[in-house]
Amino acid sequence: MKEYKYNINGKEYIVSVGTRVDGVTAVTVNGESYDVALVPEPVVEKKVVVKAPAPAAKQEGGDDLQDALRSPLPGTIIDIPANVGDEVKEGDTLVVLEAMKMNNNLTAERDGKVKAILVQEGEAVKENTPLVTFE
Repeated sequence: MKEYKYNINGKEYIVSVGTRVDGVTAVTVNGESYDVALVPEPVVEKKVVVKAPAPAAKQEGGDDLQDALRSPLPGTIIDIPANVGDEVKEGDTLVVLEAMKMNNNLTAERDGKVKAILVQEGEAVKENTPLVTFE
């Protein structure tokens, strides 16, 4: 048994920790014994939305996706503050992408009007996936 001394709010506690058997540890605090079991953390399930690939771009006047805002890395779309028809300025946040446990604000690279939003919240995207197109 390992023994520890703690001082909590001016009161001294002597704590002895025994070995763990079947997930239960014998603990003694100031001479009083307790059987202590660790409560596991809840498992959080992530939803992944799988969407059919976007239709091929029109070839009339060039590639509609050529100037699209694209995902810089793989991740999950967690917010889309922009709407189709919005007039946006360079630097406005269009999509929020969670990648590597960080939220990344993907912004407009130029002034323009949002023509189409090609993704939805909760969707997992790969690197270089077109997200938003402009007029």
